[in-house]
Amino acid sequence: MKKVILAKSAGFCFGVQRAVNTVYNLTGSDNVYTYGPIIHNEEVVKDLEDKGVKVIEEAYGLDDLCCHGKESGQPTVVIRSHGVSRDVYQKLDNKGVNIVDATCPFVLKIHKIVREASEAGSQVVIIGNENHPEVQGIMGWCVNTPYVVDSVSRAESLVLNPDKNVCIVSQTTFNYNKFKELVEIIEKKGYNSTISNTICNATEERQTEARKIAREADAMIVIGGKSSSNTRKLYEICKSECENTYYIQTISDLDLSVLAMAECIGITAGASTPKNIIEEVYTNVREEL
Repeated sequence: MKKVILAKSAGFCFGVQRAVNTVYNLTGSDNVYTYGPIIHNEEVVKDLEDKGVKVIEEAYGLDDLCCHGKESGQPTVVIRSHGVSRDVYQKLDNKGVNIVDATCPFVLKIHKIVREASEAGSQVVIIGNENHPEVQGIMGWCVNTPYVVDSVSRAESLVLNPDKNVCIVSQTTFNYNKFKELVEIIEKKGYNSTISNTICNATEERQTEARKIAREADAMIVIGGKSSSNTRKLYEICKSECENTYYIQTISDLDLSVLAMAECIGITAGASTPKNIIEEVYTNVREEL
């Protein structure tokens, strides 16, 4: 009998669940939009689309949205859990749309930290992926240009003004061990730094549990959307501990035959993976092997 371990922390975190619930509660109303996909999970986004919720892609701007709104009522725009910059928020407000802010409270805390620190003259360093919407939103709450660091090379090459204070924060879903490594490199430069570990507790718990399971497992399954940053980090952590690690979005992406020789199979999932998808994978692995 094969042993199948499902991570207790797998699936929606508090912030994602809150944002998704917010949008589902608005389905049935006219002119409901999300600013970017509400979460990085194609299945959820498609289901909401089928229920009439449209996604505003940043590249298209807001003007077209508001033109449509004049014809069929005031649009409602839901800000996703990743948050947005102050500039985007003000643009939405100026357009007169109904704003429903579903930004994760942990992300809002970072906005406050960087805003206050930069207003006080500190240099802000964000540990994270500069192309991720959460980081782009955080950058947009700094009154001066922040520095974004996501690798050892960027940390080593970082040059700041030694006469100014430094405020260091992190993307909420960043790899905790990597965060510590990069902060240590920056600290060795001798700047007067204030460090805020803003990786959310759920992320730390999920990564720690995934690493522990992967060390025990012969094969590891990581479930989540391909554009999900936190799922990608889970995959990297599991892959470092278990060579036979598979990154899937749904059960249809998994060739069960690759698990035939595994006696212990671990399963975890990103913060934007719905419970029903996790349960489907877990059930199929247990029943088919």
